[in-house]
Amino acid sequence: MRKRDRGEDGSALVELSWLGILLLVPMLWIVVSVFEVQRGAFAVSGAARAAGRAYALAPSDAVGRARAEAAAQQALADQGIGSAPLDVRISCTPYPRDCHRGTSVITVVVTSRVDLPLMPEILGGDAPSFALDATHSVPMGQFQEIEADDAAP
Repeated sequence: MRKRDRGEDGSALVELSWLGILLLVPMLWIVVSVFEVQRGAFAVSGAARAAGRAYALAPSDAVGRARAEAAAQQALADQGIGSAPLDVRISCTPYPRDCHRGTSVITVVVTSRVDLPLMPEILGGDAPSFALDATHSVPMGQFQEIEADDAAP
């Protein structure tokens, strides 16, 4: 019996194919994850701006808080991450109890997170996530009309 000698013909193609797959899959995951985080950052930034405007245009602080949360949720939904957790914090200076008075500056902080895609739950429970936050300040009274009775002589 004669042993057949196998040559190395065609093995470079197989090695290149496997090497390409092994390098392409992680690279693809990194690119998709970066785009997902960027989309989340853009959404959170837009949510902070929308919440600040909605709060400033509201007639009172209570109505403003409800409108700010609704505007922030809508901004996240517009970017496709409406199911992400959302926290909206609003503070005012120099009148912390009445933001719609005088020349207050409203500061809105929106925090959320995005889950990194394509991570199976088999590898450790929940998918890894990336925390995001954005801050936006809106000056009240900048374009506010002053009544003639309130004006100082």
